[in-house]
Amino acid sequence: MSAASAARQPRPLAEASLSGVHGVLTDIDDTLTADGALATEAREALQRLAEAGVPVFAVTGRPLGWSRPAAAGWPLQAVVAENGAVALWRSAAGEAVASTEPDGLHLAYAQDEATRSHNAERLRAVLARVLSEVPGARAATDSAGRVTDIAIDHAEHAHLDAAQIAQVVALMREAGMTATVSSIHVNGWFGTHDKLSGARWIVRERLGRDLDAEIDRWVYVGDSTNDQVMFGHFPHSVGVANLMDFADRLHTWPAWLASAPRGRGFAEVAMKVLAARQR
Repeated sequence: MSAASAARQPRPLAEASLSGVHGVLTDIDDTLTADGALATEAREALQRLAEAGVPVFAVTGRPLGWSRPAAAGWPLQAVVAENGAVALWRSAAGEAVASTEPDGLHLAYAQDEATRSHNAERLRAVLARVLSEVPGARAATDSAGRVTDIAIDHAEHAHLDAAQIAQVVALMREAGMTATVSSIHVNGWFGTHDKLSGARWIVRERLGRDLDAEIDRWVYVGDSTNDQVMFGHFPHSVGVANLMDFADRLHTWPAWLASAPRGRGFAEVAMKVLAARQR
């Protein structure tokens, strides 16, 4: 790690004051989960936050199909999937608008149907090119559930080295796509949406509030390079400890770093938020 990178590293979460924080935004993979499953510590922390009336929204690169069980069964107010393109949530008590989805969830898209339809063929074409031109490239196993983006597996069930990942990103961007690298996938999509726009959207949709007007009252938790936009935007931003796996690739660091990885690191953040509310 370079001296410049080391200078930008975050401070320990133990030193943070989260006084005034009233909401949590979080990544999912390797932030709430370990090996693809919701960590016990994270589930317990989410439940405690829910019981305390602290809204928690997950913002993930995972697809619509994969996100349905999380939105339906985890203690979350909503899941924003496909990097800001799709939102899913359960009906709140007394909510007048009925769900039209078979699993009872509410579903909303950031792009209209005509745009999604137009992009579908373009997405297939870029995916075919990546699979053809990048040795070892494989579509993510959750690809069947994707509706607005494509994902190439680099660390979940397959392995791509740094040069291969860079080649995938370059091909996506050459095609006019936004491309980001998470802890497991390279995601690419057409459009200007991202995790930050998705966070603004879901806070407005579900709470009727302006996220930017109260940005210092929210904390964001993440683990990878695709969380950097969020790290840079939120004064209260936290990386779980496994963020350091990407230390040599980060240009924007969170304010704080948890001492534990993945779901245990998220639980540290939750306990900080809850303790601050009790003072």
